[in-house]
Amino acid sequence: MTGDRMSLATRDDTSLQLGAYLRDRRAKLDPAAFGLPTTRRRTPGLRREEVAQRAHISPTWYTWLEQGRGGAPSADVLDRIARALMLTEVEREHLFLLALGRQPEVRYHESGGVTPRLQRVLDALEPSPALIRTALYDVVAWNRATAVTLADYGAMTPEERNVLRFLFLDPNARAAQADWEGVARFVLGAFRLDAARAGAQEQIQPLVDELSRRSPDFAAMWRESDVSIHGEAVKHLRHPVFGDLAFEYSIFAVDGRTDLTMVVYNPIDPAVRERIQAMIAEREARGG
Repeated sequence: MTGDRMSLATRDDTSLQLGAYLRDRRAKLDPAAFGLPTTRRRTPGLRREEVAQRAHISPTWYTWLEQGRGGAPSADVLDRIARALMLTEVEREHLFLLALGRQPEVRYHESGGVTPRLQRVLDALEPSPALIRTALYDVVAWNRATAVTLADYGAMTPEERNVLRFLFLDPNARAAQADWEGVARFVLGAFRLDAARAGAQEQIQPLVDELSRRSPDFAAMWRESDVSIHGEAVKHLRHPVFGDLAFEYSIFAVDGRTDLTMVVYNPIDPAVRERIQAMIAEREARGG
């Protein structure tokens, strides 16, 4: 088979896969959920013309897409079809991979908090401090080890549970850093990159404006437009009880939640792990 014929065969196979996926997703939709009549339907799910109407595209072309002969739709059309079919983010990503061979552009979604299962993961990591933050660096979940070593987020208001607000506006956070300026520049550079990757440039602007007004240091560093990447490194802290601490930290994506990131701090000194566990027990005994 020549190269042109192989390429054509590949395109045809991809179109057939796309059509099969669209038919499968359409068949799983409940007409009643959309206020549509459920009688006189030969097959389950919505009709093709109903999906096309919801997606604002031609019923004929949508039919061709399901039959594997509609050609490659644009990203805008795929987005409309994804909304019409009520696809999840994972299903939308699969749709784009089938149709265009690439992932869709990132769309930022405000965090709806974490599931109990994710919280149990954080708790199971004790005595290593661990937390989950959004692309705006709002801390939305943490374990007890975090509260006794890094910051007591439970004693803060939701607005205060922001890594940048804490780092640039709280004197205690500044005093806890062995090299505050170096840490601040690094965190701010990572924040800029993380927000861009999450498609949250518009959403971060109110926070940037606020901190630019309230912190000359933030305003100066933000104007420098530096970016950095977290990776794996060592974090040094000055703790009021433990003294100087060193943590190896790692950053993890939360599968299926592009808006969330997990950060885990592993104490380098085994003795510190025991002391953190003792602090957690003491805190629990006090009812904290």
